[in-house]
Amino acid sequence: MKDLRVPPGPGLPDGLVIPDTELVERFSRSPGPGGQSVNTTDSRVELSWDPAVSDVLSESQLARIQSRSTGAIQVVSHEQRSQHRNRIAARERLALRIRELLAPPPPTRRPTKPTRGSKERRLDAKRQRSQTKQLRGRIQD
Repeated sequence: MKDLRVPPGPGLPDGLVIPDTELVERFSRSPGPGGQSVNTTDSRVELSWDPAVSDVLSESQLARIQSRSTGAIQVVSHEQRSQHRNRIAARERLALRIRELLAPPPPTRRPTKPTRGSKERRLDAKRQRSQTKQLRGRIQD
């Protein structure tokens, strides 16, 4: 658990490793029924990472992340489980978020022409026929 390794995927460098020194973790626990803090359940882990101060990203990767996300990336794991398991879950969520931000943007579809109703098509065809007749009449004259 020394470093966060981002799983390889499309558009990602293989095994991007973020050192622990770049991660900020905050832990908190909800009080138990008697008011005491319970170690094994209901712990909250907040994990944040600021790509702007990171040394592991190339300039293009940093630009791609900053174009999609402003400031630090923050994830929270708050489940009914131990602090250790929530810590692992928060790291997995951060890895998924980084993968989403580094992935290439989806291809854009060209806008399609609005479909026109049959009445409009008939009128267009009628206009074209009349224009063709006029042109033929001028040519014969």
